[in-house]
Amino acid sequence: MTVDARWRSPGERAAHGKAARKKAPRSAHAGYEPAADRADPVDVVAEQSARRVPELVPIRYGRMIESPFRFYRGAAAVMAGDLAHTPRSGLRAQLCGDAHMLNFRLLASPERRLMFDINDFDETLPGPWEWDVKRLAASLVIAGRANGFSASERAGVVRAAVGAYRRRMRGFAGMGNLQVWYTRFEADQLQQQFAPMMGGEDVVRWERARARARAHDTLQAFDKLTRVIGGRRLIAPDPPLLVPLRDLLDGDARASLEKEIARLVERYGHTLQPDRRFLLDQYRLADCARKVVGVGSVGTRCWILLLLGKDDEDPLFLQAKEAEESVLAPYAGPGPHRSQGERVVAGQRLMQATSDIFLGWEHLYGVDGRQRDFYVRQLRDWKGIVVAENLTPGTMTLFGEVCGATLARAHARSGDRIAIAAYLGGSDVFDRAVAGFAEAYADQNERDHRALVEAVRGGRLRAESA
Repeated sequence: MTVDARWRSPGERAAHGKAARKKAPRSAHAGYEPAADRADPVDVVAEQSARRVPELVPIRYGRMIESPFRFYRGAAAVMAGDLAHTPRSGLRAQLCGDAHMLNFRLLASPERRLMFDINDFDETLPGPWEWDVKRLAASLVIAGRANGFSASERAGVVRAAVGAYRRRMRGFAGMGNLQVWYTRFEADQLQQQFAPMMGGEDVVRWERARARARAHDTLQAFDKLTRVIGGRRLIAPDPPLLVPLRDLLDGDARASLEKEIARLVERYGHTLQPDRRFLLDQYRLADCARKVVGVGSVGTRCWILLLLGKDDEDPLFLQAKEAEESVLAPYAGPGPHRSQGERVVAGQRLMQATSDIFLGWEHLYGVDGRQRDFYVRQLRDWKGIVVAENLTPGTMTLFGEVCGATLARAHARSGDRIAIAAYLGGSDVFDRAVAGFAEAYADQNERDHRALVEAVRGGRLRAESA
């Protein structure tokens, strides 16, 4: 009789992890060579863009050509194809799918505590845990190069981040299931832990980041994004980045989409817990607008929805964002969910220590009659992001360690943490190997960035700044 992997003894799970080294030795993760049949990165990016809002695609290209790091943020699909040709242990977990350093940030818990966690799950899917680690590592090198760090400084940053992942995973291997599930990283705890290693200026920046995160809430968005028009509180236009539906369409097309968005809000509520659905039902939809977000997401259909509660000064801002197939799906498999919106939400709930109370999913029919999947969450809820350009080698090392630990916790919730920990072991073999991979992949990323720049210069693609 075959024993389910979940019910194997800890010893059996550890033996399974160590055995995986035969399939993919830890040192084999070092370096990177492009596959002989590697797809043209410009073609990969353009193929994604073909499914997006045409008038917004040049903005996406404009943002991606700004720097190698900006390109990297928008090129998760390119790296997914590259990672598919790298060694893998055969051990899997729920992946973020786009675990670059700026997708780790400060967030609010439902209990109004400031947390540190992963925040972007558009590409989430079960897959090889190594892929998330390598995407994080390469992002640190690319950001380090932009900041003028030396090769040894960049290697130190990556080894610290991957080492933190490895040590945390080994710690989680010794915990009970509930202990792992309840582990979270609160901002106050992180400050206490890292304060002795931070200089005076670093402490000031950390305090400012916490203050900014708490200020980024619904009321701040309400003040910034709305104004009273004709006696009604409405979303103020800021084209092309923010265009109210009333300015985007007119006549029957606008009326039809307004009804569809109202139905989306009503139907999506059924994916929430009953108490949260009860809270949502106390709000009415007042206005909506199309919004351009991020770098890689530019061109996907994204709506911000203004809901009002007890009066016109009691707002709730929601974001309904189109969910496409994960860039990992061609290489890791499609996953168990039929709805891409549900895929995103399920992955986020599984990987995050605590998630937005309004996180849910639904589909929406566009004016073209095509059904598209969406996920919904609060637009802003105490969200704070690091400014990579402000990081010194020391502060990026600390930040990388927190990111590595956070990623380990996320993977430990869904993957076989005992097997992964046994595979990683107590030495820094894997840490050093991934540092080598990250440097080599940063070279590849620079070549790909140049290819996109040349495609724009040569007229193959059109880019706009916005």
